[in-house]
Amino acid sequence: MPAVTVENPLTLPRVAAPVAAHTRPVLAVATAPSGFEGEGFPVRRAFAGIDYKYLDPFIMMDQMGEVEYAPGEPKGTPWHPHRGFETVTYLIDGTFVHRDSHGGGGVINDGDTQWMTAGSGLLHIEAPPESLVMSGGLFHGLQLWVNLPKSDKMMAPRYQDIGGGQVKLLTSGDGGALLRLIAGDIDGHQGPGITHTPITMMHVTVNPGAELTLPWRKDFNALAYALAGRGAAGAEGRPFRMGQAVVFGTGDSITIRADESQESRSPNFEVVLLGGLPIREPMRHYGPFVMNTHAELAQAFEDFQAGRLGTIPADAR
Repeated sequence: MPAVTVENPLTLPRVAAPVAAHTRPVLAVATAPSGFEGEGFPVRRAFAGIDYKYLDPFIMMDQMGEVEYAPGEPKGTPWHPHRGFETVTYLIDGTFVHRDSHGGGGVINDGDTQWMTAGSGLLHIEAPPESLVMSGGLFHGLQLWVNLPKSDKMMAPRYQDIGGGQVKLLTSGDGGALLRLIAGDIDGHQGPGITHTPITMMHVTVNPGAELTLPWRKDFNALAYALAGRGAAGAEGRPFRMGQAVVFGTGDSITIRADESQESRSPNFEVVLLGGLPIREPMRHYGPFVMNTHAELAQAFEDFQAGRLGTIPADAR
């Protein structure tokens, strides 16, 4: 980590700290519990215990790994359905193969992002390639679920494959932080991700002792999750570290800083920053479906059981 970087951040476009901004205070810091997903790969549930009113339009986020697999150990997920939201898979280290019942999918490697709009529904599988299963190796990434408004929940499924080389690279005013803008707008710079629900998503690397202050849309929420290292958030300097999420209050800028001393396994403070325009509609989430009402959830299960979300391709059975 990180997968996408530059030798000299000072050559990149700079995002200046806003002047006379109202820095968002820290409302809460939550520690992600550990668990297992799919066929048994380790995850941290980044938003567990955080009230949905602070997450909207985000639903959940898993940090997958970081794990060093021995030969034969890499794992993925079995075929499973989705409806009513988008999955954003950001791979920092390793390789994942995606495939669905509509013929979509692809391969993502170090630094790549795959944005899947499940919409009206599909069957989906994520797995390491056979070569990685045979060799083993490092695996680390994120999967974020982004809600869709009621008007878009039954849209046709689609994919965006965002290669690591397409991510907008920026730096802070003093060059102390590297920003990888995956989606959204920061200080007039646009990330490559095309979103139905307006959001900002970026992975930032903050050098030891450096501080990063970014302009932030007042109508967005604001969240930070530490992938590695330790530092602080907000003007009040609330500590947070690897595996912890920060919920910010209202304002028009956010601030994070890295501790002078970092872990031996990670020389810098690695943080994912998220913001989105709240949908403010009823949200009902059960398993792989995210709808507005219990009746719509029941319909999604009925459609899945009846095969209306697609069937597993014959060559994958």
